[in-house]
Amino acid sequence: MSAEGKVPEASEAPVAAEAAEAAEAAEVAGAAEDVTVRDPVSAPGADGVPRRATRRFPLFTRDTARPEGGGRAAPGDAPAPARQWPILAVLLTVGLGLLLTALDVFRVGLLLIGAALLAGAVLRWVVPDVGMLAVRSRFTDMVTYGGLGLAVVLLALMMQPHPLLEFPWLQDMLHVTVDS
Repeated sequence: MSAEGKVPEASEAPVAAEAAEAAEAAEVAGAAEDVTVRDPVSAPGADGVPRRATRRFPLFTRDTARPEGGGRAAPGDAPAPARQWPILAVLLTVGLGLLLTALDVFRVGLLLIGAALLAGAVLRWVVPDVGMLAVRSRFTDMVTYGGLGLAVVLLALMMQPHPLLEFPWLQDMLHVTVDS
């Protein structure tokens, strides 16, 4: 209740909160001119003013962190496709592999898809700015692309009929599980 004993209206509360926020922002902006930040754990806030960062997770998430290589792969003045050449190379190779698979050239198509994923892992490792090919951390992307690419290549090499890669223990294991 206010000093006069009446309940404040709903429209008054947001206005008061906005006024308090504006006064606080002006105070912080004025204090920022004479603040020198030398602390290694400080970071600029949303308004560009340096503030002390904590190791605690924020109560509310205001934005998302970009992945390590989340920048552009080419300068900003380059045309849009050229800025994202790593992911375009991987996607076009996977698309060609899918086209070959649809045209009944399964083994070659799947080998091409696996090779594209392995190439994505190598690109993520070697190229510092891979654009949209960066999804998570560098290590996570390399393990994911590499693991999936290796699995696809191995399965394509073991594909029937006439597998190019045979594991005798795998055949024995299959017979044990089917016969039981």
